[in-house]
Amino acid sequence: QLIFFLFDITYSILFEAVTVLLVFFSYQLFHKDILRDGIIYHMCLTSRLVKTLLYNFIRQEKCPPPSTHIFEPKAEGGLLYGLASGVASGLWSVFTLGGAGSRAGIDQEHDPLPLSNQSLLLLLVLANLTDGPEWPNPYRQAITCFRNTQDTSSLPVEQPHTFQINFNSLYTALCEQQRSDQATLLLYTLLHQNANMRTYVLSRTDMDNLVLPILEILYHVEERNSHHVYMALIILLILTEDDAFNRSIHEVILKNVSWYTERSLTEISLGSLLILVVIRTIQFNMTRTRDKYLHTNCLAALANMSAQFRCLHQYAAQRIISLFALLSKKHNKVLEQATQSLRGRQGESAALPDYAQDLSVIEEVIRMMLEIINSCLCNSLHHNPNLVYALLYKRELFEQFRTHPSFQDIMQNLDTVIGFFSQRLEQAGSDLSVERVQEVIMKGAQALPKDRLKKFPELKFKYVEEDQPEDFFIPYVWSLVFNSGVGLHWSPHGIELFSMDSG
Repeated sequence: QLIFFLFDITYSILFEAVTVLLVFFSYQLFHKDILRDGIIYHMCLTSRLVKTLLYNFIRQEKCPPPSTHIFEPKAEGGLLYGLASGVASGLWSVFTLGGAGSRAGIDQEHDPLPLSNQSLLLLLVLANLTDGPEWPNPYRQAITCFRNTQDTSSLPVEQPHTFQINFNSLYTALCEQQRSDQATLLLYTLLHQNANMRTYVLSRTDMDNLVLPILEILYHVEERNSHHVYMALIILLILTEDDAFNRSIHEVILKNVSWYTERSLTEISLGSLLILVVIRTIQFNMTRTRDKYLHTNCLAALANMSAQFRCLHQYAAQRIISLFALLSKKHNKVLEQATQSLRGRQGESAALPDYAQDLSVIEEVIRMMLEIINSCLCNSLHHNPNLVYALLYKRELFEQFRTHPSFQDIMQNLDTVIGFFSQRLEQAGSDLSVERVQEVIMKGAQALPKDRLKKFPELKFKYVEEDQPEDFFIPYVWSLVFNSGVGLHWSPHGIELFSMDSG
């Protein structure tokens, strides 16, 4: 019951109550296999606990100064009072020094929000408890169905473990806290599992407050752990499933995005910035990690957006074509290696390297990029003169794919667009300025008959969790508790849930 009351004088006690619950659940750390049930799962008031933990996260209450602690020592007092005072003093040192045995990466000088952090970790632990044979996880049910206190449009649906909370306050806290893995994981959990919260987030007119921190995570991909990057990317994928979101992000104009340092962007739409960051993530992945899962989700997000591309920034249009150029170069390199290997092994019985599989993967990605470009041309060509300009400027890139059996169908539309605008530029004369070329393109975009372009099925991808998601999420959550829990320390030698040398 201590966990439900927060005043300055009870801050330390409430923090300890949350910490004790984390310790109760921590036996999972010492088992390699995911535990499916436990008696402690049934011991808490579900909806009230989840609501309280969410409020602790929302309020971002700073640790009060020692003078307000319930156990603050006084000049007089006996032995019992002195012992209690020592406990409070120890707690205060935990708050201000980052905890005994803090791991590298934790701010050891000061953690101003220990209760908020600890509550969020406990909430994630509860949300990711596995369902038992006869026991659906009630904490996950509570997270799935809670509603907005401001929503008066319909009568509340009677569901077990349901409650109401202020969505505006929760949204603000989520926007402010995306620097941490655990806040990003909470945002993912809410968007994926709570339809009420997802609808609310997508209805906001200040989506840049949420999307910009997510893009910053991806932009600094080399500084983030892979799990944090995955969560940020999947959040974007979930958001891009919504057409209204894909339209609205091109209407939000940003000025001087300070953390984007590759090029000065004095003015750019949120949509164009999102495209730039996702393409950068793909290019980083191609040269470093080569993670197919990352590739797939990046391309899926771009594909979901492609029909709604509007007024693409010149640099964003260039980067789309530059990525295609990089893929084309990689395709030619793999093809050359396969040919040389085949020639050098003629007459030999030794098995050839599996270049066929490499070619198949790269051609799958090239096909996807062609579909993304085609989707934009078919649905919003007249809104994107910069993409047409970049396409014409690098038209030779597409020559080799015109007769390729894997790309012939999709290349028809690109050939039509390239041919149409090339002809109009020739008619306009030679030595045209950039401004004149753009003028010809803009007029041509209005004149190109829509029936000249072949219709393809709409590109739409939906995020679906893989089977047994707990195999990913439970070790991830407990690694966050291990590395970020305030005042918590477990001997690394006993940890079996995840590898201690994997970071």
